[in-house]
Amino acid sequence: MASVISCKNLSVKYDSAFAVKNVAFDLEPGDYLCVVGENGSGKSTLMKGILGLLKPADGQIIFNGVKQTEIGYLPQQTVVQKDFPASVFEVVLSGRLNRHGVLAFYSKQDRDSAHKNMTRLGIESLKKKSYRDLSGGQQQRVLLARALCAAEKLLVLDEPDSGLDPMVAAEMYALLQKLNRETGIAIIMISHDIKSAVKYGNKILHLQTVPLFYGSTWQYAKTDIGRRMLGGA
Repeated sequence: MASVISCKNLSVKYDSAFAVKNVAFDLEPGDYLCVVGENGSGKSTLMKGILGLLKPADGQIIFNGVKQTEIGYLPQQTVVQKDFPASVFEVVLSGRLNRHGVLAFYSKQDRDSAHKNMTRLGIESLKKKSYRDLSGGQQQRVLLARALCAAEKLLVLDEPDSGLDPMVAAEMYALLQKLNRETGIAIIMISHDIKSAVKYGNKILHLQTVPLFYGSTWQYAKTDIGRRMLGGA
């Protein structure tokens, strides 16, 4: 099976120092890769490299059948974003902007995609509501629907449970797993929640600038580092 993305000995610098070094992995269709590690371990830098926001200092990222403009991206929310004064439909529809370059003219296909993804995530009834009036969990579903409007084969998620209470976070993880299994879309998720990463993902990349582990979640749970991070012996 051809990989959606292959990282070949990828190194990325941030502020002239290596933040990511010698990372290699293959992401196949339907994979759910969780990138874990301590703060400052290179997770966000790796994500920015995949999104084309930072250039590799060494190695390469090979895209197969997916363009960087077709990656659905769910960033961490800022306080300003949470207070964004737009309707749910407008926010979701904006996920199609990258397909139009400088011309922000939405087609019927774009609008159909927005409606489809709102229905898929159970937020169609909220389409006329102001985004800033929603709960944290509802806002995260709106941003996920927006990311799905951009995505063809790949979603990149930056700690999607950030700021959510445990019950809502668990619902978000279950929703992502359902999307992954039912649509076959590949997911790369940065996460600080290693237990959820092992529970819902199928692959783990543990970074500390260099990879400490890359492989299946069940293999990770059996390693010394995996047992330690999961609270075992």
